[in-house]
Amino acid sequence: MRPALALSLQFADATHREHLPRHRVARWIRAALEADAEITVRIVGEQEARALNRDYRARDYATNVLTFDYASEPVVVADLVLCAPVVEREAKEQQRPLQAHYAHLLVHGTLHAQGWDHERDDDAATMEERESQLLARLGFPDPYRR
Repeated sequence: MRPALALSLQFADATHREHLPRHRVARWIRAALEADAEITVRIVGEQEARALNRDYRARDYATNVLTFDYASEPVVVADLVLCAPVVEREAKEQQRPLQAHYAHLLVHGTLHAQGWDHERDDDAATMEERESQLLARLGFPDPYRR
């Protein structure tokens, strides 16, 4: 049985709302879940993303996705904050469809919410391999192959 998901989807920046229907966002997150979860996805602009990254990670720039994980047992509880302008810019630079990039970042953030990490090279390789497998199951190309 696949894990249950309670999803809150918020758009502080509604630029990409049509690319992120709730059922797709839920499908992408569920693909990466290993346990029941309560996840809030918030799509924001650069100002909010920069402030959060600065205040919580001491990095003064807007980043593509931030994961705030609050609990992992018995239920995963997390916020995933995605910066719409950064996601769009990266998708164009990488010549990837916008939805494919969002799917990748939501899978990536969901793995982080469950304790996956990529700070060390061996952990990064393991996490990237898992992301590639999950995205392939969802019908997306490998984000790490160019």
